Amino acid sequence: MDEQAIWALEQRFWLEGASVYDDLLDPACLMAFPGLGVMRAADVLESLTQAPRWASVTMTDRSVGRAGDAVLVLGYTAEGKRDGAGPYRCFCTSTYRADDGRWTLVQHQQTMAD
Repeated sequence: MDEQAIWALEQRFWLEGASVYDDLLDPACLMAFPGLGVMRAADVLESLTQAPRWASVTMTDRSVGRAGDAVLVLGYTAEGKRDGAGPYRCFCTSTYRADDGRWTLVQHQQTMAD
């Protein structure tokens, strides 16, 4: 996967609904969020029914690491905005794995930037 496509995929997780997670979240995925802790894929999917979606996200300081042909690691600073709320700024990492040419998210982590 080229870098433009992987960043577009990452943005979809921020901005689109549960269908993206249903389709692209690896069942073994772990996510870590400030104030929530570590969540397994099933817990993340369940939480999406109650969480408001982001209206916008800006990703800066982007870095891509590759561990062979089947693993991509993204690192970036995100600033997300939801309607009626102040900006949310965090440092993020996401790890994607290809299985038979299909990329899924296997790890995501957020650390507050401020």
